[in-house]
Amino acid sequence: MTPPRPASADQPPTLLRPRGSNHVGMRQFNERVVLQAIRLNGSLPKADLARLTGLTAQTVGLITTRLEEDGLILKQSRVRGRIGQPSIPLALNPDGAFSMGIKIGRRNADWLLMDFTGEVRQRHSLDYEFPDVSTLLPTIADHMNTMLDSLGPLKNRLVGVGVAAPFQLGGWHRMLGLSEAQSETWNQIDLRAQVQAMTPAPVSFAKDTSTACVAELVAGRGRDLKNFLYLFVDTFVGGGLVINSHLHGGVHGNAGAVASLPMSLAQGRTPPDQLIAHASLWELEQRFLARQLDPHAAYDERALSPPFESEAQGWISHAANALAHTVVSGTAFLDIDAVVIDGSFSRALLAQLIDATQAALQRYNWEGLWSANVIAGTIGPDARALGGALLPLHANFAPDQDLFLKSRD
Repeated sequence: MTPPRPASADQPPTLLRPRGSNHVGMRQFNERVVLQAIRLNGSLPKADLARLTGLTAQTVGLITTRLEEDGLILKQSRVRGRIGQPSIPLALNPDGAFSMGIKIGRRNADWLLMDFTGEVRQRHSLDYEFPDVSTLLPTIADHMNTMLDSLGPLKNRLVGVGVAAPFQLGGWHRMLGLSEAQSETWNQIDLRAQVQAMTPAPVSFAKDTSTACVAELVAGRGRDLKNFLYLFVDTFVGGGLVINSHLHGGVHGNAGAVASLPMSLAQGRTPPDQLIAHASLWELEQRFLARQLDPHAAYDERALSPPFESEAQGWISHAANALAHTVVSGTAFLDIDAVVIDGSFSRALLAQLIDATQAALQRYNWEGLWSANVIAGTIGPDARALGGALLPLHANFAPDQDLFLKSRD
């Protein structure tokens, strides 16, 4: 089972890989099934594990022995019942494995260190106007090394790093006031390869709003919803899509690319505005700047306090109508359970945006459609880095390659 028993601190762990249906591969699959059962249900005795997984008591006994030897699970205190022998619940060992999530955005970067139970052990953040390649890349390495060193002898249990960033960080550069050169520098860079050069641990990459959707799928609304469109309002708005409790990436990994959704019919030679120009925090930044206010207030509680509040209310009304248009369009194509909206701003601002979006939906014609349930996401600004950190844990320990630690129905 992976990771193996601790070796030297500089020896990276052997990663779990699916190996087909041979004996070794089936054993690893069963180990992952047992770990998933514990992750989803909390500490469990062997009898309950056998019942939940459909494995025999003997198989569960062999698997849990190996998992305990590998440091992935721990025995809890005996529980005495009224009948039979006392049971010994088994729980995930928080120190059994670690992963890092790195979110690189247009206004800030975040680093999270996550343990085997999904708890965040460390968090680092860096704010900027727009990232400079020559300074941000060394900073990424510095924060990664700081987190890794903090693990001490457990550093060999880092199973991977998940990087979350826009596919084109330099996209829509004119809106951001960037030069063509600045834009192309970021659009041409291979972030996964750059981060991989900083660590021996495997590095994975995904679109930032897709990783945010992963976090909501695993730790938020996805526990109750099988199908939903996910909208994440950041400097630029983006999205993700969940179908049958699976993250749906699409042909190019770009499903849920709502930023490019046109807001009107094309007429003449001028293309219509896209959602990105109507429901992004960039627009709220511009409203604040026009009144010589701090644009960074768009991302914190100040947005709903004087002197920012009047501009924020104007933005909410404008953004809500654009989001309502997106909800109707998405519902027409996808016939989904719900639309989940989250963002990198305060929870109070999110609540008002949800209310305004629901009100705007009443002005649309729903004939021929099932009305969509619009609800707030539960993760917030950490969603992208958190989802990035979940990618390595999923790759190494989930039984289904296409399932992000979710149970089958």
